[in-house]
Amino acid sequence: MDYYQVGKIVNTHGIKGEVRVLSSSDFTDERFKAGNTLYLFDKGTLKQEVVVKIHRKHKQFDLLTFEGLEDINAVEKFKGYDLKISQAQQAELEEGSYYYHQIIGLKVVTLEGAEVGTISEILAPGANDVWVVKQGQKEILLPVIDDVIKKVDLAKGEVIIDLLEGLAD
Repeated sequence: MDYYQVGKIVNTHGIKGEVRVLSSSDFTDERFKAGNTLYLFDKGTLKQEVVVKIHRKHKQFDLLTFEGLEDINAVEKFKGYDLKISQAQQAELEEGSYYYHQIIGLKVVTLEGAEVGTISEILAPGANDVWVVKQGQKEILLPVIDDVIKKVDLAKGEVIIDLLEGLAD
């Protein structure tokens, strides 16, 4: 079965079993909704299946409590674990929408055919996402807007862009 990363447990929070999660999901409210099943991985190995009891936001973190694990001693060992969902838990998206894991790793090419680099990360600072493109040691930040992103071709593994003036500086 395939699993997709939706967050990382970075610490505990309080004494009632809450864990502090740094989300890497594009749908945090949906992923961490009470009753949802998540899978805990340590160094790539599935360690435990858990069910979300409570989800709330605190600063830049998502705080989660799992059913049956409402004590700090029960969750302390999860620090550093990855939170994942199964492939079956992914909903179909509308045309033109993509999951983060589908975009990360795609090759970026200009309208003229020049290779720019590879998408290494996705940032969600506000109005629109920003794709981080690695170009050797350099990074280019691409706003995900129609003026820049012209075509996403998952089959070819590439994104075609209009590299507007100032984006690659």
